[in-house]
Amino acid sequence: MPTESRTELAKPPAARTATTDEVAGLDALELGPASKEGRAARLGRRVWDSLWPKLLAVALVIAGWQIVYLTEWKPPFALPDPLTVFAEMGELIPTAEFARAIGITMQRAVIGFLIAVVIGTLIGAAVARFRPLRAAIGSLITGLQTMPSIIWFPFAILLFQISETTIMFVVIIGATPSIANGLISGIDYVPRVWLRVGKVLGMRGLNLYRFLILPASLPSFVSGLKQGWAFAWRSLMAGELLVIVAGQGSIGVLMQGAREFNNAPRLLSWIIVVLVIGILVDIAFNAFDNALRRRWGLTQS
Repeated sequence: MPTESRTELAKPPAARTATTDEVAGLDALELGPASKEGRAARLGRRVWDSLWPKLLAVALVIAGWQIVYLTEWKPPFALPDPLTVFAEMGELIPTAEFARAIGITMQRAVIGFLIAVVIGTLIGAAVARFRPLRAAIGSLITGLQTMPSIIWFPFAILLFQISETTIMFVVIIGATPSIANGLISGIDYVPRVWLRVGKVLGMRGLNLYRFLILPASLPSFVSGLKQGWAFAWRSLMAGELLVIVAGQGSIGVLMQGAREFNNAPRLLSWIIVVLVIGILVDIAFNAFDNALRRRWGLTQS
């Protein structure tokens, strides 16, 4: 055995320096046995595990739809069969009208939601920080969250007439309470021990919120954002069906046009498009939430 190795082993455990091989061995022990499955295969398996339940649900819905169609519960002009609707979608999706409608609707949704995030975050942080403010408007926020968004449209039309502002007003007022309540709940459940540790480390005022409270409340805040998006999306769809802005061929406007011309395949095609957009946004939120939970050590990576 070389002299250096004998000298290293002769040292007491506290003074001994771990070698590179020993550290690598400890790392391997901590990580567990390496999987023989490649990264691409693991990714494909996770995608399939997540995808097949959704595909099964879609297949069951289509099968049920076909059965209802075959029973002739409603005439074909009112309730067409799935193949007719899918053929209509195949003709609709490549058109410029489809892309323009998606662009207008998604632009409204994103802008309204982002404004609601800013307002909801400010309100939530203020209510969580100041007890008199919570006593004054805490219940009001919850009350606004439970109100149907469509009830605001007559008032919004009275304020802003038939305009883009009318739709955006209802989208914002529909999403803001959920976002504010999500942040309030997250702040309420920050452990008191963490707050004391933060103050010991010198965090005060905005720094305490920026570096401790807001990051700690992020998981609950993400849930509030997800719920806020759901309210914003539903409010937007109701607004586009009720408030027809001239020259804005949004999804709601085209759905109304299909209804007026008794074009059930086109109407159902748009309904499916709205459903798919909602599912895709939900998948994006879930991916962000899962990444956040992995970062916090709440799930296996």
